[in-house]
Amino acid sequence: MSRRLLLATVAVLALLGGAITYVVQARTGGATENAVPVVTGQPMKLDPQTMLFRNLADGPDSGKLAAVPMSDPAAARRVGELHCDRFAAARGTAICLRLKPGSLPPLTDMIVLDANLRERHRETLPGTPSRARVSPDGRIVNWTLFVTGDSYAATGFSTRTGLYEVGSGRLVKTIEELAVFVHGKRYFASDLNYWGITFGADGNRFYVTLGSKGKTYLIEADYRAYRGTAIAENVECPSLSPDGRRIAYKQKVATGTWRLAVLDLATHQITHPPESRSIDDQPVWQGNSTLVYPVRNTRNTLDIWSVGLTTPPKLLIPEATSPSLGY
Repeated sequence: MSRRLLLATVAVLALLGGAITYVVQARTGGATENAVPVVTGQPMKLDPQTMLFRNLADGPDSGKLAAVPMSDPAAARRVGELHCDRFAAARGTAICLRLKPGSLPPLTDMIVLDANLRERHRETLPGTPSRARVSPDGRIVNWTLFVTGDSYAATGFSTRTGLYEVGSGRLVKTIEELAVFVHGKRYFASDLNYWGITFGADGNRFYVTLGSKGKTYLIEADYRAYRGTAIAENVECPSLSPDGRRIAYKQKVATGTWRLAVLDLATHQITHPPESRSIDDQPVWQGNSTLVYPVRNTRNTLDIWSVGLTTPPKLLIPEATSPSLGY
């Protein structure tokens, strides 16, 4: 390898920093204190009665899609053959983000799946998997990737958020052209970063985090009009409740530390579920009063937990991440 190529390789790896670390740690899993019951080679499909997630239990099936009954998350997990670094599903549509091995700079396959988890469409996009969601009507999939190479990325990486319309095949590789208004004025900046889209039930209204100049804003947007307005600050990775009344999100309290928070969209009142640990992911709603999310454990892997808006957190699935409830 030439000295120039070696230096370029080292520079790119340094820039990726935490993005690569997240995927590698989430893929590899770790030694478990107690054996996790696993049934392998199982057929998988989207089912409202089933929770799907990425299996992180130590072994050859780590990183593959797995499932447990919603009514019994402690049951033996059924593990299929689909490997994803991020996964989400709704109304018969799923998205699987998969980092392409050996790609430098990193590339990700964005794979759209049907209700039987058969591939419908695939795009290869620059970046490392970060977030994935499907609109409640199943018509739009969206993703966020960590990317390198943007001149304004002083922190070493930036994000790129895109959309794909399942029916029409329309691909929006980045939503950076979204017309956004902050404090009543059209907002322009060279350092715009969007991440963590969540759609309303109509498939048109959506919310997304905008990061710029050291601040994060919650943007409420109209997809057809392609226009958005900042309605709150210090909101990251929003998740809209099924009834459309609340946004759950991660609220920054210190560098590298976020608290789970809930914003009432009618009153703009902010409350905090009784979860004191740092949450670094986009929460998922289970109904309108429970949140599901991964938490890093003492083995430096992830477990899936749930918490009520006023009731204590409880462990749902050890050695697992990227939960999807599929409704």
